[in-house]
Amino acid sequence: MNSFEVLREVVEVVGAKQVAFDLRVSSSLVYKWCSQPGERGEMDATGARNPLDRTIQVCESTRSRRPVEWLCGQMGGYFVENPDAEPEELDAEFLRHTQELVGRFSQLLNVLSTSIGNQSRIDQNESSDIRRQWRELQSHGEAFVRACEQGLFDPER
Repeated sequence: MNSFEVLREVVEVVGAKQVAFDLRVSSSLVYKWCSQPGERGEMDATGARNPLDRTIQVCESTRSRRPVEWLCGQMGGYFVENPDAEPEELDAEFLRHTQELVGRFSQLLNVLSTSIGNQSRIDQNESSDIRRQWRELQSHGEAFVRACEQGLFDPER
């Protein structure tokens, strides 16, 4: 889905006038954000890029996804990387990847058990370590699922 389509979808719920009022911009600007880019790929004739495209530009310019991670946190969530499933890295060994995934989950549970066993509390350093390992597990799991979806473990495909 394109950024303008996402914006169009969410703006329709409350209306462009309300969004314009809340953001202190004109309704016409909000409508432009929700419109398909011009023929040559411009976002619109005036050059007003929508906030989603600008966020992507900031990430590309800085070579950092931290702005998106921050946005996810502000909305009560978090960012999970969607790594590409490379056939040469996965070499179609379903069992090995399943074991690796379970091993990572086991490592996370081990960290949790150790932390709780440490005076029945989890301090800030332990919490950060748990978050890091949880994100790694999610990313690894996503790579595995994407490989399955791409048929990398299906020799007949």
